[in-house]
Amino acid sequence: MVKNVVTLHGMTRRRKIGIAIGTCCLVLIGLLMAIGPPRSSSPAAAPPPIAKHFRLDALGSPGREVSLSQYEGRPVLVNFFASYCAVCRKETPMLARFYRAHHGQVPIVGIDVSDTAAPALSLVGDAGVSYPIGADPMAVTASEYEVIALPQTFFLNADHRIVQRVFGAITPADLSTGLARMR
Repeated sequence: MVKNVVTLHGMTRRRKIGIAIGTCCLVLIGLLMAIGPPRSSSPAAAPPPIAKHFRLDALGSPGREVSLSQYEGRPVLVNFFASYCAVCRKETPMLARFYRAHHGQVPIVGIDVSDTAAPALSLVGDAGVSYPIGADPMAVTASEYEVIALPQTFFLNADHRIVQRVFGAITPADLSTGLARMR
């Protein structure tokens, strides 16, 4: 009886089987590496990021400040805007109405970015804004929050962790979702 029968291309049957098994093993190892390590059935979610502290001059009120620490232990909505932003000009009155309708129970802080005081004061006055506005003329705070376009709104829980971020104009649905996550 012949143990190693030579087949086509000069390879034995045993060698072809070995190559096939080796190839399958390499493919399996590659797939496992691509998928990554096994995950547990209930992965622990990382906590949301903590909002950067800020202390800004109050818009149009020399000597007064607006800071995140004023809201320690309380959820707060932080809205970055500017008077030169057309979308902000539409969004700001809606936020002002929301704030008034909730009698200030949901703290809102506006941050006017890279703007001059006169047009910013005109916008907030025309919109009926009664929540505090900080002036960020050099966009330092906006940069720390990685604001890439205006408007942007951040919903912070009582620990001042960012639980939701809205790019662009905020909608009533965004407000509902954000408020639920803040609590």
